[in-house]
Amino acid sequence: MELQVKDRVFMIAASGKGLGFGVARELAKNRAIVCISSRTKEKIEHTAQELTKETGAIVFPFAMDASSGKSILLWRDAVVDKFGQIDGLLVNAGGPPAGRFSDFSDDDWQQAFDLTLMSAVRMIRAVLPAMKKQQKGSIVAVTSLSVKEPIDNLLLSNVFRSGVTSLVKSLSTELAPYNIRVNNLMPGRIDTDRLRSLDESIAKRTGQPLSDIQKQMVGRIPLGRYGTTEEFGKAGAFLLSDAASYITGASLQVDGGLIKTVW
Repeated sequence: MELQVKDRVFMIAASGKGLGFGVARELAKNRAIVCISSRTKEKIEHTAQELTKETGAIVFPFAMDASSGKSILLWRDAVVDKFGQIDGLLVNAGGPPAGRFSDFSDDDWQQAFDLTLMSAVRMIRAVLPAMKKQQKGSIVAVTSLSVKEPIDNLLLSNVFRSGVTSLVKSLSTELAPYNIRVNNLMPGRIDTDRLRSLDESIAKRTGQPLSDIQKQMVGRIPLGRYGTTEEFGKAGAFLLSDAASYITGASLQVDGGLIKTVW
């Protein structure tokens, strides 16, 4: 299938590694112009060099803090100044810390609000002028399976990622007249540093060996394994691309069948 992304400009947040990197890599393999970001300048520049070496694509790195509105605007301005357009945006940020209700202070809630919900609001707000001018664009927000089935010990993520999902669904209607599509992408247990950290947290909390925790988790997945960032990247690149031109307001699970809900 042809994604039709050659020479299109995509902003991919939190793409130094993990889920964001998977999407950036797949777009780059299809000859898109990929504007990647993470907090650390040296890290994101190294990632850009590796992606360019592997794919031959134009990869533009930028150090951006997803919890800072000013930083997001600086990233947007740098992309527009260099390429003159924004065809797609992957809304993505590192997850808030694990824990239960009694573990978190007001400051913890505020930080998670800024990192998870407000980062989505600010990134989308930043790209809309360019997309509305073009009368076209695609926005995909990385959320979580927790928006359908809350995950134990991930209270902050459960709450704020559900807000992102509602934001995306609302915007899919509001932005449709501008031919701007907005969708959610829900990762299941994809093999990333974040997932390994969560598994380690469960092992520590329960006193079980990490290998036992991972075996239990894999046992719940019908396909019998964790997903890869490459698999997640293909799903994200598809939703961002013109190959998904009649899909908006949708929430796509990339979970190996883990979630059992019908809707």
